[in-house]
Amino acid sequence: MTRLTSGFWVQAYLARLRLNDIPAFVTAHGDDTAGSVLIKLNTLDGQAKAFQRTMSMDGTRPWDTLAEGAEAEVDAALTRQRDFDRDIWVIEVEDRAGRTLLDEPGLVD
Repeated sequence: MTRLTSGFWVQAYLARLRLNDIPAFVTAHGDDTAGSVLIKLNTLDGQAKAFQRTMSMDGTRPWDTLAEGAEAEVDAALTRQRDFDRDIWVIEVEDRAGRTLLDEPGLVD
């Protein structure tokens, strides 16, 4: 199976969020072709959660929690990741209900 480029995946994800009236923004533009994508969920109450893709033993790529807690702590974790790899994308999703749509069917790479 051919993988989508990171830039294409990000644009499709942002469109899906827009269709569900969930605000989201690119806060760090990574490599268009092969940059990893991190998702920050801001619940607008001072709390946040960051997600990253992992590789499981069965070959699937589920989303896993990278950091969770006070928004400043999550931002610090994302900054550390970006300092380590400048090709990483960071998408910030703002939703009080905690929706990211990452568990919805169709979000493949």
